[in-house]
Amino acid sequence: MKVVVVESPAKAKTINKYLGRDYEVLASFGHIRDLPAKDGSVDPEADFHMLWELDDRGSKRVSDIVRALKGADGLILATDPDREGEAISWHVVEALNARRALKGMPVERVTFNAITKAAVDTAMRNPRQIDQALVDAYLARRALDYLVGFNLSPVLWRKLPGARSAGRVQSVALRLVCEREREIEVFKPREYWSLVATLATEAGAVFEARLTGADGKRIQRLDVGTGEEAAAFKRDLELATFSVGNVEAKPAKRHPAPPFTTSTLQQEASRKLGMAPAQTMRAAQKLYEGVEIGGETVGLITYMRTDGVDMAPEAIADARRVIAKEYGDAYLPGAPRRYSTKAKNAQEAHEAVRPTDMSRLPKTVARTVDAEQAKLYELIWIRTVASQMESAELERTTVDITASVGPRRLDLRATGQVVKFDGFLTLYQEGKDDEEDEDGKRLPPMKAGDPLTRERIASTQHFTEPPPRYSEASLVKRMEELGIGRPSTYAAILQTLRDREYVKIEKKRLVAEDKGRLVTGFLESFFKRYVEYDFTADLEGQLDRVSNAEIDWREVLRDFWQSFSAAIAGTKELRVTEVLDALNDLLGAHIFPEKADGSNPRTCPTCGAGQLSLKLGKFGAFVGCSNYPECKYTRQLSASGVEGDGDGSSENGGQPGTRVLGTDPVSGMAVTLRDGRFGPFVQLGEASTDKEAPKPKRSSIPKGLSPSAVDLEKALKLLSLPREVAKHPETGEPILANLGRFGPYVQHGKMYANLGRDDDVLEIGANRAIDLIVAKEQGGGRRGPAADPGRALGTHPETGKPIVVKSGRYGPYVTDGTTNATLPKTQAAEDIDLPQALELIAAREAAGGGKKRAPARKAAAKSTTAKKAPAKKAAAKKADDDAGEAPVKKAAPRKAPAKKADAEAPAKKPAAPRKAAAKKA
Repeated sequence: MKVVVVESPAKAKTINKYLGRDYEVLASFGHIRDLPAKDGSVDPEADFHMLWELDDRGSKRVSDIVRALKGADGLILATDPDREGEAISWHVVEALNARRALKGMPVERVTFNAITKAAVDTAMRNPRQIDQALVDAYLARRALDYLVGFNLSPVLWRKLPGARSAGRVQSVALRLVCEREREIEVFKPREYWSLVATLATEAGAVFEARLTGADGKRIQRLDVGTGEEAAAFKRDLELATFSVGNVEAKPAKRHPAPPFTTSTLQQEASRKLGMAPAQTMRAAQKLYEGVEIGGETVGLITYMRTDGVDMAPEAIADARRVIAKEYGDAYLPGAPRRYSTKAKNAQEAHEAVRPTDMSRLPKTVARTVDAEQAKLYELIWIRTVASQMESAELERTTVDITASVGPRRLDLRATGQVVKFDGFLTLYQEGKDDEEDEDGKRLPPMKAGDPLTRERIASTQHFTEPPPRYSEASLVKRMEELGIGRPSTYAAILQTLRDREYVKIEKKRLVAEDKGRLVTGFLESFFKRYVEYDFTADLEGQLDRVSNAEIDWREVLRDFWQSFSAAIAGTKELRVTEVLDALNDLLGAHIFPEKADGSNPRTCPTCGAGQLSLKLGKFGAFVGCSNYPECKYTRQLSASGVEGDGDGSSENGGQPGTRVLGTDPVSGMAVTLRDGRFGPFVQLGEASTDKEAPKPKRSSIPKGLSPSAVDLEKALKLLSLPREVAKHPETGEPILANLGRFGPYVQHGKMYANLGRDDDVLEIGANRAIDLIVAKEQGGGRRGPAADPGRALGTHPETGKPIVVKSGRYGPYVTDGTTNATLPKTQAAEDIDLPQALELIAAREAAGGGKKRAPARKAAAKSTTAKKAPAKKAAAKKADDDAGEAPVKKAAPRKAPAKKADAEAPAKKPAAPRKAAAKKA
């Protein structure tokens, strides 16, 4: 018997079926070792020696493999066919050697691009050894990310309160988003006019032509810049005689796009399906691991982390058979198409993402998978099949038209396009970001010299627009063009930026938050080299050279560390005032936008004498007056949610950052929306100068509600809180809904229950409020049995316990009645299946979860100074492993091993030794 190691239980189950009784397939559950979250895990003084830690979960997996190897004939490592998969195999061998479990046993490495019986059998017949060059590239990347995260993030914490962390690639991606915001802010609209003539042929066919020239000079899009110029051209065109000058029809071909890579799959799924990159990768992972069809579990697509666009010869032949059968020979080109990647620093020569069997049509697959997976499979299938179809044949027609008015000649042009043969377009057309579609209008038949009749002349005013904000798809595309990161890391990077509140998504566009702009501004001012696009791309290129065994990985680290450590040391004497001065200059257009009246935007609107500037407090950055403490004016960095212009006019209530919403019909007092230091809020009336007078009633804006969406009706509802929602069914006492320090909640006496993510404090009804209170009374939070009956997933194969997914206080979780495991943020509750649930529960148990007997009070009382047991490390997520950007948290004062960070840099600042950081209200 031979022991086979893969990453996930789902793969293990499927591959075990393919291999039979002579093999035992075990799952490593991703990485079994990681760098401890403490200083010295990567030691530059010891030539970058790396200290690896086998956590409890990993130790259990290694023990399982050690037991299975007793009496076995060999070990086969079948982890994923990429750099991260190679590293997982290397970690397993290192851990087994440390326990002396191999003892000369043969160790083989196999890879397969698809989980099908044929692919697995072929891989088993062609084993190899672990590719040390790929392992070295992993070690270099992991060490780089550790060194950046562990050394740069503490600088941020000290010099820029409120900042969370900085990572090597994440910071560069954030810079792209922030630079686009600056481009938008400094953009000056430019007026221009277009002139379009609607003309008719002798046969009465109508078409449009645009003004392109006058008096022998060409007119560009922005050349007609005023209404007066446009009116003059329009006047001449209305008097002109029109005729066809020249007609040119050119044949053209449009060729299909290549099959998907990881990057193009994420982009197209975002455009066509509205799926975020992380969502796309989750669904693709399930399609790769396979579903049960006809009593057999098969993988539906090939490996989804790839830069390659080529396909295996048998896959191309398979696609050509499907094209001939489903669409006919006219759509089948004479020779197969071959594609080569154009991505900068492309690596890992895998196949493109494609179906494992082209004859498995989307309508068939849709009956065996959920809706999201079905849509993604269909997208992959049509892109793959279309890539081998015949090109589309087009005819592009250009008609030049002469308009004569007296001695003056004006030139116009009409363009059109006709599809002569649709080819691959019958199946698929690639989406675009921020681009205008080609003019597909068909022009009527015309020839040179034909007279034309004027129907009407239209002159239209336009203004140039700033560059659009990045969508997730266009940001991924831009990162790939620049060679920043790798396709397998994009989803994790974007998710990290959102989780750390550096960016948010509005109308499917990425908008830089103030917190993200401050971090980027700080890094650009004091660590500019390390957020430059070329530097990051060149570093990725060096890592690729390491994976090709061209350079030594430690040499890459030495070159990087020499300059980076010097840059870190240079910030030790950096004063906070220097940081503020740099940020004031860099973010001036954002923090202090120009006023319509041309007055100084930095003049304090309260005292009129002080100057506004950026300030740092324990909750982060804000804008304050230089005359503090005499003048206590403060506001947030930007007042995007409040539309007051700060000029003291009655329109905004005479206060900066204030917008009058209307008048309360009961009290007659003004209701205003204001911008405060900790965010926007609504207020009833004005504050009195009398210190003994009661303060005006105020209410914060709930998270998720845009200030621009707050009108008088919503403001009055917020000011009316707390409101009675229902009566308790047993006590008859009121249940109230209100906003508190930690968000919206319902209250019955001294019992409080937080509202869920989908609950609205202004709209929550009686039944829901009663359910929340009763659930809290019967057990509280996510562990309350009455909180959510949950959705049954199946039974545990070992214990027979039912496995259920439920909604809890801190989000969805899975449970077997004893152990509760919270779902990752990237995992939707409705998508979780039994194998994934078992994996999460196993990881939670290995990390010390589940019910435990309480320690005896007497023993606990023996020493009040005893150290707390170290926190157990949570199971590493595969997405984070693939991202290769996991940062390291700063060690806590009592050295508690922390959870692995989520993408690149430390997730939390450690608590101060004597004073805990206060939470923002």
